Amino acid sequence: MSRRNRLNGEGTITRRKDGRWEAAAYVPTSAGTFKRKRHYGRTRAEAHAKLVRMLEQAHRGIPVADKAWTVGDYLTYWIEHVVAPRRRPKTLLAYESAVRLYLVPLLGGKRLERLAPRDVQAMLARLRDLCLCCARQLDVRRPEAEQCCSRDRCCGRHLSARMVQLVHAVLRNALQSAVREELVSRNVAKLVQVEGPSYARGKGLDTVAARELLATVRGDRLYALYLLAVTLGLRKGELLGLRWDVVDLDRGELAVTRSLQRINGELVSAEPKTRHSRRTIPLPSFVRDALRARCEQQRQERAECGGEWMDSGHVFTTAVGSPVDPRNLNRHWYALQKRTGLEGYRFHDLRHSFVSLLLDLGVAPHIVREIAGHSDLQVTLGIYAHASPEEKRKALTQLSDLFGTG
Repeated sequence: MSRRNRLNGEGTITRRKDGRWEAAAYVPTSAGTFKRKRHYGRTRAEAHAKLVRMLEQAHRGIPVADKAWTVGDYLTYWIEHVVAPRRRPKTLLAYESAVRLYLVPLLGGKRLERLAPRDVQAMLARLRDLCLCCARQLDVRRPEAEQCCSRDRCCGRHLSARMVQLVHAVLRNALQSAVREELVSRNVAKLVQVEGPSYARGKGLDTVAARELLATVRGDRLYALYLLAVTLGLRKGELLGLRWDVVDLDRGELAVTRSLQRINGELVSAEPKTRHSRRTIPLPSFVRDALRARCEQQRQERAECGGEWMDSGHVFTTAVGSPVDPRNLNRHWYALQKRTGLEGYRFHDLRHSFVSLLLDLGVAPHIVREIAGHSDLQVTLGIYAHASPEEKRKALTQLSDLFGTG
């Protein structure tokens, strides 16, 4: 078609001096202006196909980016302007780490609109293949760091399946934001499947072990903390972030509103894990008694410290009133493990114990979910519910009434 007969907006296809074919057209940009966009092909048919796709996208009202974004540029922008204002500090830290350590070094230099599923697939395969110390030293400025381990001296450790899944999820979320901002027409990370990790079921303490644990720790200044963990199922951060202003001993209830975490070397009081984690829990009488004893104990500690007391308002504090560092609670738990013979159990397994004990007592699963603050009933039943060998034996013994012989 000659130039004089070509309609506005149809675009052009010309052959370049280097032998390639160039397809060009004016298309709308995300900034509200028009920009002459070019695509290249080895044949005229290839260039024509790209021109058709470009014009079809313009006719559908999908603008092109007003600047040449690289994946690294967009990820940096996304973390600062999209993630940071909306996510909890711990989540933001995880996203920043995934972007800085893995996504930018492996994909940062690619053009955002040209990112393809095969690029994402290759990046994930690379993460699975690199040994752990090499993966931690990835740096676009020092590509030779990828060879920090020779094959005969490789550390032999690799990124966990959970970490690979997280890196993929961060990229997928970022690209979905780019789709909403009309910088790309599709989320290529959604087209790549990632095998999820297989989680080992947590171990819950049975009734006997739970009683022995509480008997051992009775008299310790953190006794009430362990009691709340076993009988109310509060998470570690929720226990350490609990303040007296949300504990009503007269009405017999407490509210879970904050979580104490260590972020970038500092103790941070953050929002609970999910909206379901914000909850009000009734207090049994024996828990109220333990909290009253803790309140009296704290008064004595305040009197002994005098002017050096740090009034943080937390229920569980150090001897001078400052919040308990999660790492120090871990140390306390490790020492308690040795005294009680519970090596191999995590502090979080006390929460598993709470859910299992309530379900064993016949409490309805939806009530257990509300008390535990789970967002999904399947989490309560699928991950936290456990049956001891004795309970399984008791259940199967009941079959003797149907099939047993006299």
